[in-house]
Amino acid sequence: MTSHDHIKLTSSELSVLFGSYLNDTLGICVISYFLEHVEDPDVKSCLEYALELAEMHVDMNRIIFKGEGLPVPVGFTEQDVNVNAPRLFSDELMLHYAQNIGSMGLNAYSIAIPNSSRHDIREHFTSCLQSSAELYNRSSNVLQEKGLYVRSPYIPYPKQTEFVHKQHFLAGWMGEQRPLTSTEISFLFTNLYRNALGSALLTGFSQIAQSKEVRRFMTRGAEIAQHHSAVFSKFLGESNLPTPISWSLTVTTAEEPVFSDKLLMFHTAALYNAGIGFYGMSMGGSSRKDLGAAYGRLIIEVGEFATDGANIMVDNGWLEKPPSAPDRKDLAGG
Repeated sequence: MTSHDHIKLTSSELSVLFGSYLNDTLGICVISYFLEHVEDPDVKSCLEYALELAEMHVDMNRIIFKGEGLPVPVGFTEQDVNVNAPRLFSDELMLHYAQNIGSMGLNAYSIAIPNSSRHDIREHFTSCLQSSAELYNRSSNVLQEKGLYVRSPYIPYPKQTEFVHKQHFLAGWMGEQRPLTSTEISFLFTNLYRNALGSALLTGFSQIAQSKEVRRFMTRGAEIAQHHSAVFSKFLGESNLPTPISWSLTVTTAEEPVFSDKLLMFHTAALYNAGIGFYGMSMGGSSRKDLGAAYGRLIIEVGEFATDGANIMVDNGWLEKPPSAPDRKDLAGG
């Protein structure tokens, strides 16, 4: 009987291994730079743990690639970062960044595990999921201890269970609208927070990008994030809910290149690809029609931005191709 550990990797497993390798090599570059400038020892501890995890994931992925006779992706290397460049972000923003790494890892690996067949791959992804949860919890604890943790709005506890009996619950196009549900509030708040962090990152990236084209692209991305934040804030405000945003997401005035334009473009692509997924999930979880329509419009806007970014990456030879199915027509044509 053949061992399940030596069955060939499926396309789903290849996809996650390839994507996680690129993301973790990027993370090593970014966090290594952060560690050259971080001053707060508690923030430094979170970043050191994040770097340890990224390096561990990369080493394990290399072992899997080589064991399968697969080429190891290029990803990102020390050539893509200047760790000696001046400080670009505050310690507080670095801490929020570490928390976001944990959050993104939780999302990615929770999807990867049920889409993986081989026992060893599932074990690897399970370990990655657990370490992502640990990073998220550690950074969240430090944020709370320092008074920097941004909580979603509070609402009164319900006094009894209720069922919906009027179609007005689903309305929202015009006229008086019902208050937001806790689910809708959660999605709006989370998307608002992610866009605030994304806007700060892209503002910093726009200052250090080397080509004018990439600078303009980063500036446009920051403006889109700010616009989306305003949309989410408006919905929360209409239900008389606060729109908390951390003022600690500080960007310095540094302009010396820190990361390669290739890394900046890939990092931005990772942000907006994740954003499209989160918006889709938010649309599915929001009953009010006006919310669904708003998420639909925002997805289209981000999608157009994503296409323009992909074109820049292709034009410059920065887009590393993932494992793909063979072109049978091309093979048949000789």
